[in-house]
Amino acid sequence: MPHSAWVREAIRKIDADFNRSADTHLVPLDLPGYPDLRFYLKDESSHPTGSLKHRLARSLFLYALCNGWLYEKSTVVEASSGSTAISEAYFARLLGLPFVAVIPASTSRQKIEEIEFYGGRCHLVNTSAEIYDESHRIAQALGGHYMDQFTYAERATDWRANNNIAESIFRQMTAEEHPVPAWLVSSGGTGGTIATLGRYVRYTRHLTRVLCADPENSVFFDYFRSVLAGRPEAGLTHDTGSRVEGIGRPRVERSFIPTCIDAMVKVPDALSFAAMRYLAGRLGKRVGGSTGTNFVGVLWLAERMKARGESGSIVSLLCDSGERYLSTYYDDAWFAAQGIDLASAEAWIARAVNGEPVFAMSGAGGVQFAGL
Repeated sequence: MPHSAWVREAIRKIDADFNRSADTHLVPLDLPGYPDLRFYLKDESSHPTGSLKHRLARSLFLYALCNGWLYEKSTVVEASSGSTAISEAYFARLLGLPFVAVIPASTSRQKIEEIEFYGGRCHLVNTSAEIYDESHRIAQALGGHYMDQFTYAERATDWRANNNIAESIFRQMTAEEHPVPAWLVSSGGTGGTIATLGRYVRYTRHLTRVLCADPENSVFFDYFRSVLAGRPEAGLTHDTGSRVEGIGRPRVERSFIPTCIDAMVKVPDALSFAAMRYLAGRLGKRVGGSTGTNFVGVLWLAERMKARGESGSIVSLLCDSGERYLSTYYDDAWFAAQGIDLASAEAWIARAVNGEPVFAMSGAGGVQFAGL
């Protein structure tokens, strides 16, 4: 099928938007308990749509356009927990296309408002497990295109170069004390970012290793562990969605590639939110829950490296702004309703930040580890 003038113009618009956007900052973070280690957060909240998912949405739109799946007047449909939908709504508006986000009813009000701000329509379902079939149904009913981030995230992203997040991190680290990170840490939503990090590290022959942090109510950690044991359980499911919006999945997504990962931690929600609030205080800006999940993974690695007498750098991701979660993660009443003991978790994070070997203690705060 020949390329239409509309497709060529759509790609030009996306490229022009990219050229207008600056790279995201790499923010250093000193932790008092680890004088021999250096920590950095890649601040993805500074993208035009406020999250890491801006990169993914751009890649998904280009992938769909270049594959001939998206045409003038196509309705774009996406299954999302919010952030990807916000970013896709932005690009749909850029191209003059209608957009429908299929999202769980538990999605924060702030995210819904942002989707609608960019002209998107929100279709709410009861649970995260319902978003897939409903997205297919809506796309077929409207004659539209279902983007399906959970299938295409790992293949739509150019992991070799083209200013992907991994290339950007290594470029920004060149003048640092330890320019090649010992570890990169990210949580998994689609699995696309983790795949990009792992593939890029191998492609460039760096010795850096990749750790994926997984929240409660997600099957990724258990799937990874089954792969390590030589008995992959790709059919794993969970009947409850993650309380940390944007990460963790109730099923094994096709874009989650466990062989791109060196290790994983499974993080209790209370610790994710306590770590989130600690970082908000340190950085002077609110961050989202997934950033807190990542930071628990960072602390796990820091304790391990300190115990081994190692020095080096650890780079993680600040995935999105906490302003999207004012009615949930920054509302004490929400934690009470969820039955989350935040005070105990905050005390635990404070001890970890100060270098106490909390992960080596009995119970380890409920954090599980698998990998190297």
